[in-house]
Amino acid sequence: MSVTKEMIPPRPAPAVLHRPLTTAKVVGIGVLILWALLAMALISMVIEGWDPAKFERYGPRYLNGLWTTISLVGISIVLGAILSLPIAFARMAKNRVLNAIAYAYVYVFRSTPLLAQLFLIYYGLGSFRPQLESVGLWWFFREAWYCGLFSLTLNTAAYQAEILRGALQSVPVGQHEGAAALGISKRVAFWKIILPQALIVALRPYGNEIILMIKGSAVVAIVTVYDLMGETRYAFSRTFDYQTYLWAAIFYLTMVEALRHLWNFIERRLTRHLVR
Repeated sequence: MSVTKEMIPPRPAPAVLHRPLTTAKVVGIGVLILWALLAMALISMVIEGWDPAKFERYGPRYLNGLWTTISLVGISIVLGAILSLPIAFARMAKNRVLNAIAYAYVYVFRSTPLLAQLFLIYYGLGSFRPQLESVGLWWFFREAWYCGLFSLTLNTAAYQAEILRGALQSVPVGQHEGAAALGISKRVAFWKIILPQALIVALRPYGNEIILMIKGSAVVAIVTVYDLMGETRYAFSRTFDYQTYLWAAIFYLTMVEALRHLWNFIERRLTRHLVR
């Protein structure tokens, strides 16, 4: 048994390190100040340029355009999610024909601009009016709203298919083997074991895709769809007031921020069992 004869003498607290002011810190502080001044300038311009007459005249049109944007994006996301299921499975299929068709679809719609796809559907298919009338589809392709919905759906289906495929392939093989060892059928294992884990992985990319669709949906205004950007263009053509676009930006920012907070809540809710 050992006996301590001498106590360790007390030592002073470690000295506080004063980090020098680096160039990166100075630049960062300067950028923050610049952004703050820009925000203050925008707020002051909005306050000084406030016109109640314009608000009463174009405010309802903005709300109507906002609803059009939300409905277009919402319906296209749901239809794109349904369409992405067979495309994702075809991308993972061992059949080379199915895999090649799905790969070509995803490659084309992810590699070309959404605006070009919209023009090809609205103006390109519009040149085939006799053929479309003969099969009873002209009522669909003559309306700009339906063409915009169709192009948004095809575009987001390609992205959602890749998101789903990557999420499904990220699930460890051991999950499949464990389900098979317990005698669980492949169908039940997919819906009860594999898919829930894959959706957690795909949750954040899905949110990013919805945000991109909200901002990308503004292109439908070019083909005379009076969504939020379409109503903004109309208001600007009547007033020549740049603040019409500023208000549109505020609406888009509000939608994105609301979706971001909602998605964070859903993610925390679904992954609460993973928090240690």
